[in-house]
Amino acid sequence: MSRLTCNKELLEYELFSSQTGLIAFSTTRKGGCSKGAYATFNCSPYSGDDSAAVLQNLQHLGTLLPTFPVDWVIPHQVHGTSVLDVGQEYADASQDTRREMLEGVDALVTDRPGYCICVSTADCIPLLFYDIQRRVVAVAHAGWRGTVNRIAEKTLNHLEHQYGSRPEDVCVAIGPGISLEAFEVGVEVHEAFLEAGFPMDKVARWYRPSARWHIDLWAANYWLLRQAGVMREHIEVSGVCSYLQCDDFFSARRLGVHSGRTLSGIMLDF
Repeated sequence: MSRLTCNKELLEYELFSSQTGLIAFSTTRKGGCSKGAYATFNCSPYSGDDSAAVLQNLQHLGTLLPTFPVDWVIPHQVHGTSVLDVGQEYADASQDTRREMLEGVDALVTDRPGYCICVSTADCIPLLFYDIQRRVVAVAHAGWRGTVNRIAEKTLNHLEHQYGSRPEDVCVAIGPGISLEAFEVGVEVHEAFLEAGFPMDKVARWYRPSARWHIDLWAANYWLLRQAGVMREHIEVSGVCSYLQCDDFFSARRLGVHSGRTLSGIMLDF
């Protein structure tokens, strides 16, 4: 199961712990230098935090990993399903071009060592992928819109079409995010999942006290992964609710939109 490091600054995944040459993590709120609603370990450059604090936090994050990344690859997410390859074109690009390439992207894939591909979340669900045969990694940002539009499935399809990955060779960690208990939604969100063909008995529940639907994003993404052919034993669900554990993980529903983000990253070591 997922576990915090002894300093409580990172969440690590048991699923990946036995894989040599692989680094995977999600940050917590502990150990950084950011202030206010960004306190303290915000590593997202798109959240409105002071850029100097974000840079310092990323520098600190690098020291917590076995290998300091060649590059932090952090996209500007838009709750879409665009997948970007972090390959030769990205490596050869200028910093300005890289920023353009990362605009509007919600999933990243790479087979290049040293590039730490990341997504930022604060109640949405981070998904971390590793093809154990072809040594390819991917990461995806799955909020309710991304989940409804099957970003997990589209990331797996990209791995298959571009790298020859087979679903049965892919391991996936479902990281910290809002739980069924905390994720109260309007009827329109429930209808979106229903119309998209999700098994509502598995991913939704009617809460009588609030007379509102709740959605289980962990279960919805687990179902997508299993439908796509990922093996049950190759999926790890962190079970960490960012809303209920907002002292340790960022939650936009608790702290507001202008607040910090949990950074989830995966990288092939050299």
